[in-house]
Amino acid sequence: MEIRKLTGTIGAEIFGLDVSKPFSSAILADVRQALLDHCVIFFRDQELSMQEHIAFVQQFGEISTSPVYKTLESHPQIMPVIKEATDTGIIGDTWHTDETYQEMPPLGSVLYARQVPSFGGDTLWCNLYRAYENLSDSMKKLLEDMSAIHTNEYLTGNVAARNEGRSTKLLETVGVNYVAHPVIRTHEETQRKCLFINRPFTHAFEGMTREESLPLLNYLYDHSTKPENTCRFRWQKGSIAFWDNRCTMHYAINDYPGQRREMHRITVKGVKPQ
Repeated sequence: MEIRKLTGTIGAEIFGLDVSKPFSSAILADVRQALLDHCVIFFRDQELSMQEHIAFVQQFGEISTSPVYKTLESHPQIMPVIKEATDTGIIGDTWHTDETYQEMPPLGSVLYARQVPSFGGDTLWCNLYRAYENLSDSMKKLLEDMSAIHTNEYLTGNVAARNEGRSTKLLETVGVNYVAHPVIRTHEETQRKCLFINRPFTHAFEGMTREESLPLLNYLYDHSTKPENTCRFRWQKGSIAFWDNRCTMHYAINDYPGQRREMHRITVKGVKPQ
């Protein structure tokens, strides 16, 4: 097993492992540590059946299913993320952390590339530890005891219109959810502090209106996603990305018109942020 850093701040590729086979306890511990150290890890040239994909993820925790997007009937643990050549839209094309509108957002997700375009379709990740650490002491103090309201409100409403032009479909009935999380989260495994906000799901600071909250939220979003705080991954068929949803945001780039892309995502259950 070899680990190569992707950038100076986030991301690493792991070589020398066949993830279709169960890991030894030592290898599993090393891979888990790599995820904690680098926030997102990547594997290339993997051949996985759907059941092997599920078995790989189960080594890291209990699987959760999407509360808002359709999953495969044959394997409900898997959420297909598909853009047909005729589609105009995709999901995830803004900086976000998955499902923070839940009381217990996911620990992380494992995305497997089954078909990729000949160009484009990269994904970006940013390091929310580094985003917090690079704030001024005064800003850290201001945010330390603040909470923010997270909601899936933007996913609800006219589901048919939101599903138009894209093959990754929202469920027909999506209930609106609101939950408060700390703005500064302490990662339960590393004990490091990180920002825990994201543009689509963070509605406002608790006790403040959205209009009052947006100037500071927008500053924090821009601060978190500076180029030097990110990595960009070029997908190939058989590539895998496993990201720590507790300390990252990610962004899917929609720049491959007329081409098909098919990914399978499995998500690991998390805990209530503290």
